[in-house]
Amino acid sequence: MKETSLTFQDGANHIVSAILAEPARTSARAVILCHGFLSNKDSRTNLRLTELQVARGISTLRFDWFGMGESEGEFGRLTVSTCCDQLERAISLMRERGYHELGLIGSSFGGLLVILAAQRHPELRAVGLKCPVPDFPEMLEREFGRAGIEEWQRTNYIPDVTGGTAPIALDFAFYESCQAVDAYAAARNVKAPVLIVHGEQDELVPFHQIERLEEALPGDKELVLLPEADHQFGRPEDFRRMTVQLADWMQSHLPTTNQS
Repeated sequence: MKETSLTFQDGANHIVSAILAEPARTSARAVILCHGFLSNKDSRTNLRLTELQVARGISTLRFDWFGMGESEGEFGRLTVSTCCDQLERAISLMRERGYHELGLIGSSFGGLLVILAAQRHPELRAVGLKCPVPDFPEMLEREFGRAGIEEWQRTNYIPDVTGGTAPIALDFAFYESCQAVDAYAAARNVKAPVLIVHGEQDELVPFHQIERLEEALPGDKELVLLPEADHQFGRPEDFRRMTVQLADWMQSHLPTTNQS
């Protein structure tokens, strides 16, 4: 595997940090990996998917969202539209580098962003979604409660949903930006084959969101439910099954091209 550190700019000139991983014999096949909320490009899922994809002759690009990891930006100013723009730039970057057989994989919040992007790119070969959150406002309301949402609106701080004790600065505009998008409507316009891998013990994403998302997808699709898996796929066997399912889906849908 060859890994190259890259940067690109979003529409507001923020620097986005990325890593391109390529097999020894490259081709036009690549998968863009989109990490979750308050995570980073070197998440456990992204690193394992990179290993699996490169072993199959498929390159990957993993990058940090605005204000996360090594990308520029103040996390408190995060909005959905900023992230959507960054994913569009990542897709353009890969095309410029000769990758024309593209797939997208998104985890949790990254899954929401992948759905929104996929509706605009009928040329995508495949989409993979790990515990996606099509209705992020509903998930936040369930997590924080009505009082917590009102406190967020008043203070522009949220509890640390990753388990920490200190509150995190995040403008309430992020919640409003989530309300402004309809991922179910976007899903109805997705042309690429879609795999959803979800844990039946997911403590954050309610299963009715996954059911509604699957129903909205019009084309080739598959839902894989892991009975014991939580949102983090914490059990080694669940994590293995999730990553292998996603890697296999990409391998089966990205056409083989001449390699060099």
